[in-house]
Amino acid sequence: MALRINAENFEEKVLKADKPVLVDFYSDTCIPCKQMAGILGDIEDEHEDTVYIYKVNVNYDKALAEQYKVMSVPTVICFVNGEQKGKVVGLKEQEEVEALFEEFI
Repeated sequence: MALRINAENFEEKVLKADKPVLVDFYSDTCIPCKQMAGILGDIEDEHEDTVYIYKVNVNYDKALAEQYKVMSVPTVICFVNGEQKGKVVGLKEQEEVEALFEEFI
């Protein structure tokens, strides 16, 4: 299961990562977020050696959500070498989420 991170460790875990990172911006009360968590869990299992997956709760880390222009949840952003490379908003199929990082692995 994806590790929850926050503003304190975001730079270390995401911006300085040595492989692509998917960050799931979510809320505990969001039903599509819970469904997306299952999809991200499958991706994590299938790509554990090639991508990191972390979660950011927008209710507790509003500054991060604002910084990356997260307007609704779930929002999954792909970071590579500290740069935002792609974003999907809303509940998506696994293939759509994988497309965010496949060209970077």
